[in-house]
Amino acid sequence: MLRQHEIDVRVRYHECDPMGFLHHGRFFTYFELGRTELLRASGGSYRRMEEAGLLIVVVKAECRYRRPAGYDDLLTIRTTVARATSVKIEHTYEVLRESELLATGRVTLALVDRQGKVQCVPDWMQDGGA
Repeated sequence: MLRQHEIDVRVRYHECDPMGFLHHGRFFTYFELGRTELLRASGGSYRRMEEAGLLIVVVKAECRYRRPAGYDDLLTIRTTVARATSVKIEHTYEVLRESELLATGRVTLALVDRQGKVQCVPDWMQDGGA
């Protein structure tokens, strides 16, 4: 399984605030996109997890903003599995415009069943998925 993955995202007009900058809340959407594509590149999918009765919940999310991004900027989202235990997975994120670091983030995830009971992270996800 992969432990790191990169995707490119172009900032769309509707993602910008009235000042023309990428709205701060959109970074979390980009983080989710990054981890979804990391999981897909590792051979998994959210659909597969949901069919197995597992749901991912965000336990903690943080973002450190360093520089603004604007409309039509091409950004690279680098997603890394920083830590995986039997009950949670932590991802870190870097948002770059070319080599310029715009933001960093960290999201901690847990798995639950459909009743909300915490579940163990499957081995295939501890190796780099989610």
